[in-house]
Amino acid sequence: MLKNINPLLTGPLLAILADMGHGDEIVIADANFPADAVAQRLIQMPGISATEVQEAILSVFPLDDFVDQPTAVMRVPEGNGRAPVYDEFDAISAAAEGKTIGLELIDRFAFYDRSKEAYAVVSTGERRLYANIILKKGVIRA
Repeated sequence: MLKNINPLLTGPLLAILADMGHGDEIVIADANFPADAVAQRLIQMPGISATEVQEAILSVFPLDDFVDQPTAVMRVPEGNGRAPVYDEFDAISAAAEGKTIGLELIDRFAFYDRSKEAYAVVSTGERRLYANIILKKGVIRA
């Protein structure tokens, strides 16, 4: 156990977050996402929601403020509305950064392709559809 560290941040996940550099991306994926097929580095967090994982990661992980949208989600197919989880993702990012961040919407197969380039994928037990988010790492200023 560590003080002041969210208990969801396991040793392997903390190591990945620490090893990532500016501009590297991490995917937080729902239970339906093909994480094993796309991940260069995979962390399994069954039974934990994507939003819980996002909140834990953003407690130690700066989002990139050199780009317009350091967060991206898988777009719901046209005509199917907006995934309710998007608002939660957006609120968690805003709370962590102290400002509105916004979400880039990416079509499903483009999201898969981008995920293949990500530094790591965290596979969660999230059962809500389209509960996948990419976080781009920023810098910590002195």
